[in-house]
Amino acid sequence: MRAQTTILDNPALFPHHQSQGNSPVLRHDSDTPLDGTIGSSAGTPEPLLRETLGEALRAFRVRASMTLRELSDVASVSPGYLSEIERGRKEVSSELLASVCHALGVRVSDVLLECISIMALEAEAVDFRHELDATV
Repeated sequence: MRAQTTILDNPALFPHHQSQGNSPVLRHDSDTPLDGTIGSSAGTPEPLLRETLGEALRAFRVRASMTLRELSDVASVSPGYLSEIERGRKEVSSELLASVCHALGVRVSDVLLECISIMALEAEAVDFRHELDATV
């Protein structure tokens, strides 16, 4: 079994995110209800999956030392469209995501786990800010 390392463990790629222990994935405490503290009621929208996915794909590409052009050639997608995906402006189909992940030499599940980790950490940061604001 290979050692699991994540893009979140590379502070150069994500200086505002740090993993917790052996796993960067934060789990929801089932005793605490999901009460909408993120979203329109809190005034802070949840990050969009397409934006987080783009951020993760770009980090995996940089980690693989590939240019946008190199990745686009291997994944059979135009560099412009790939750039739009990385910037979170375009949704990616499951087929295209699989093609890009294959070209990067990573599993789709690894990329999706990174997205979950990033989104969970951002949610935790929002919760923390709300707690700080409540104490002031």
